[in-house]
Amino acid sequence: MKNTVKSLLLAGVMFCAAQSYAQSDVKKAEKDVGHAATDVGHKTSEVASKGASKITDKTYKGKCGPNGQTIYIDKYSHYYYVDKKGHHQYLKKSELMDKHDMKM
Repeated sequence: MKNTVKSLLLAGVMFCAAQSYAQSDVKKAEKDVGHAATDVGHKTSEVASKGASKITDKTYKGKCGPNGQTIYIDKYSHYYYVDKKGHHQYLKKSELMDKHDMKM
């Protein structure tokens, strides 16, 4: 009788432990999927923004952004580059860098 109670108690503890472990795995998987979806969304936004900029705005040939990004000139003669999230980051003309300086 005592062995039966002990085995049932052990089985119940193991079942509870397995359930909590499975729930933590599910939460981790949900978090990983959420991060992956965010990364895909940022990349999609970046590609779409760069494509629209190439079509509608002029490209500044001799200058680049702080990390070698392509510089675009909008219809108001403002200089900007597209960051990794697809946002336009506007720069002053004094903040632009020469392209040959970035290659070294």
